[in-house]
Amino acid sequence: MRAHRGKTALLLLLGLLFTAGCSGGTPAGSPASRDATTAATSPAAKPSPADDRAAAFRKWGIPLLPPPPAPPAVKPIRTGDGKIPAVSDIPTTQKIVFLTFDDGAEKDPKFVAMMRDLKIPFTMFLTDDIIKNDYGFFRPLQALGNSIQNHTLSHPDLHTKSLAQQKHEICTQQTKLTQEYGTAPGLFRPPYGNYNDATRAAVKSCGGLRAMILWRESMQIKKVQFQRPDKKFHPGDIILAHFRGPSQLKGETMTVMTANLLRQIASQGFTLARLEDYV
Repeated sequence: MRAHRGKTALLLLLGLLFTAGCSGGTPAGSPASRDATTAATSPAAKPSPADDRAAAFRKWGIPLLPPPPAPPAVKPIRTGDGKIPAVSDIPTTQKIVFLTFDDGAEKDPKFVAMMRDLKIPFTMFLTDDIIKNDYGFFRPLQALGNSIQNHTLSHPDLHTKSLAQQKHEICTQQTKLTQEYGTAPGLFRPPYGNYNDATRAAVKSCGGLRAMILWRESMQIKKVQFQRPDKKFHPGDIILAHFRGPSQLKGETMTVMTANLLRQIASQGFTLARLEDYV
């Protein structure tokens, strides 16, 4: 009986060894085994910056805009020669446009989150009477590399004001923004786009301001309002948008308005560049 049991055990052992040899498994310690172990324990490859950028645009439902081109070695808008130019567009052949936001009425944290994700360049023209209840809202946007520029103290129609009144509106705001945000504005936007010779003189007298910035297109709620009859962006156009919320946008949010604008920019094959690199 014991001999029979021993023979049975021996046969079982041989069967197991045969099965293991024919199973196609990788022997422990072989190169293939080591490679499999390394793959299993190695950390996953990190997404590239380009992958992160593409994912951010997908998150907000916006077609991916190309990165902006390198800034020109010489700015195409000439400043610093004693004249204050009024600029609606930048002379360039590249398919770039420039995004600006005015006033500062809407202070939506979701817009800050959107800009952190997308990292698109834009310029802010702020009015003190509108932002003074929350100066801090604009600091994270500034920290992303987006400059804060001068849009007067109280948003008056400047060409109805005297030279002294215009100086007060512009120069006092220049001082306030410099003190509040640590950088002197270099650009000025006249409210409503209205200005006269006294405006130029006032801008020049404030010190540090080198140009007045106007626009070619303005963003409404869902669509861009074009000045030109062809209803298209042109290389170098400056776009006007506003810090506005549901009360001004018929229930829509600033993030929705901005997404609509970016989709229209993408649909015409343009991308955004930083205005201060060109003026």
